[in-house]
Amino acid sequence: MLELIKELCTLSGISGREDSVRDYIIDKIKDFAEYSVDPLGNLLVFKKGKKPAKNKVMLDAHMDEVGMIVTAVTSEGFLKFAKVGGINSKVILGRSVKVGKKAVNGVIGIKPIHLVDKDKEDTIPSADELYIDIGAADKEEALSVVSPGDAVWFNSDFVEFGNGFVKAKALDDRVGCAVLIEMIRSELEYDAWFSFSVQEEIGTRGAQTAAFNIAPDYAIVVETTTAADISGVKDENRVCICGKGGAVSFMDRSTIYNKALFDRAFEIAKENNIVCQPKTVVAGGNDAGAIHKSRGGVKVLTVSVPCRYLHSPTCVIKYSDAEESFKLIKAMAEEFASC
Repeated sequence: MLELIKELCTLSGISGREDSVRDYIIDKIKDFAEYSVDPLGNLLVFKKGKKPAKNKVMLDAHMDEVGMIVTAVTSEGFLKFAKVGGINSKVILGRSVKVGKKAVNGVIGIKPIHLVDKDKEDTIPSADELYIDIGAADKEEALSVVSPGDAVWFNSDFVEFGNGFVKAKALDDRVGCAVLIEMIRSELEYDAWFSFSVQEEIGTRGAQTAAFNIAPDYAIVVETTTAADISGVKDENRVCICGKGGAVSFMDRSTIYNKALFDRAFEIAKENNIVCQPKTVVAGGNDAGAIHKSRGGVKVLTVSVPCRYLHSPTCVIKYSDAEESFKLIKAMAEEFASC
């Protein structure tokens, strides 16, 4: 699964521009399951198990990543842009990026410290004040390789470091995609339905239509979530911790999860010697927010891989958490399908 994560994270796929990610996933699962693509771009997959499922279980992971989109080109050949998804301006200053179909190299420019007024040295500029430098001499040269509406994504290498840690862009949520690919390619006890959703980062839009089409009884959202296990953060504010398995949510800003399912997840983990942990801060949101309100309502649970520095070019996970999450999600899917 590590190689899947690596290959997925190197692909570009900001919200609304997930094509290359979807094509990659199709290539990996086409010999193992039936699939279709809905008008919004969600990849919907049916995997036949050894037995028919008593309950229809949907497993969801989103394909899109945060990034930017080109809005204009200045007379000097610099690109103006808007952020796509929740990105703090602090994490994009001076970053290397790729732009458009030709994957043009660029750098997000900022006024050098020598020219900044003293009273503004500690001020973080807004995205409106920034620009992307692609080395063009003027507007005409820039427009020969890029245009407004082009996607912009972080140019960040996949790196393994420390004791089992991984750094890359787009770990949110290519880790979840890798978990679902691994499930589809494995032998399942019961029939299962999968959604590789689009546009999660701009409002869980893809999951809304995917859930309507699949009409599940239960759904398991496979995500990443903030691991604040870093210096200066109190224990009660750390959300979850890298190395302690997948984080199971009881509540976030878009969903209050079914308490019986939440409790059962930890019972299943204990019965199968799987490492997991609760997500201990009510923060963020994910596709569960759209799925649980679909049609007549869906019983939903989210299992997230802890991720440091979320929505940045340098997301960090511990690979063992992805492995433990895979085991828990597969066991939970079997339970929900048969109960």
